[in-house]
Amino acid sequence: MNVQRSLQEPERRLVTLSDVAREAGVGESTVSRVLRNQGSFSKATQDRVAEAVARLGYVPNRLAGMLAGSGSTAGAKLVGIVIPSLTNIVFPDLLRGATAVLDRGGFQSVIGVSDYDPEREEALIGALLSWRPAGLIVTGLEHTPGALARLRASGIRIVEMIDTDGAGLDIVVGFSNRAVGCDSARHLLERGYRRIGYVGHDITQDLRAAKRLAGFCETLQEAGCPLAEREIASGPSSAAAGREALARLVARRPDLDAVYFSNDDMALGGYFHCLTDGIAVPGRLALFGFNALDIAAALPQPLTTIRTPRLEIGAAAAERLAADGPAETVDLGYELIAGATA
Repeated sequence: MNVQRSLQEPERRLVTLSDVAREAGVGESTVSRVLRNQGSFSKATQDRVAEAVARLGYVPNRLAGMLAGSGSTAGAKLVGIVIPSLTNIVFPDLLRGATAVLDRGGFQSVIGVSDYDPEREEALIGALLSWRPAGLIVTGLEHTPGALARLRASGIRIVEMIDTDGAGLDIVVGFSNRAVGCDSARHLLERGYRRIGYVGHDITQDLRAAKRLAGFCETLQEAGCPLAEREIASGPSSAAAGREALARLVARRPDLDAVYFSNDDMALGGYFHCLTDGIAVPGRLALFGFNALDIAAALPQPLTTIRTPRLEIGAAAAERLAADGPAETVDLGYELIAGATA
């Protein structure tokens, strides 16, 4: 495990209603009326307040109206978690690791699913922050400007998980997706494969898959064997999408001797296509996946893939959020599983 501590701790100060009022040049009561869309105010005032809210990343405190005068600290034990999908077993595994730790610490998890939509992620982040949670766990390092502004202005612990390729806001827990791609390419090259293709899902949405592909292509290029062909399936990853995509790929390039898949879901579909069409694996076509799903290991020929420490990442993210320690990057690494398909 590689841990890097930041040289300078990020300032975690909550942006308040008074900050917005000062930025907009109006009173706090005016800001309150505008945000609640109640009472009288001019269009110009509304625009000034909206601009100040966007610049500062302010999120209204929904607990304030409900709990005013009660002395309750209900939000203090809430932790928001935003993931891109529940259909891919990777993210339920992350949740299991995180919620087990949070439950033991007396925290209540509130979960949002973005469906790989950055705008939806931004909206979920805003909604969760409005309840003033103790911390927030999000997936990946890339977010919209609006989401970044809200996260920076939240004044709470932020954990970004499952990727270490880039600068984090506070705490980062995961592994290098780019290095995964590089090691996957080296494995195929070392076994003599030279006409290598790629099958994946929408990498404009799944930026971590895009980083793996970039590392994979870079390593092939350095070895003088550039990626021969690629097939990107529309929509989310699935076994069905992988099966159909590999069929299209080998129809165009029957000379390929290996295919790298964006994940095990897609690779499983590719394996099924090979079974149906009588394509010998790995004699005629080698297959390489990512994520080491249990079902991939149960194939007649266990899939060659990368095992990622998903439960451990979720648990480490929750532990560091609850501990309220220094900003840091925690690289938990990965393991290449040399199965029987490549």
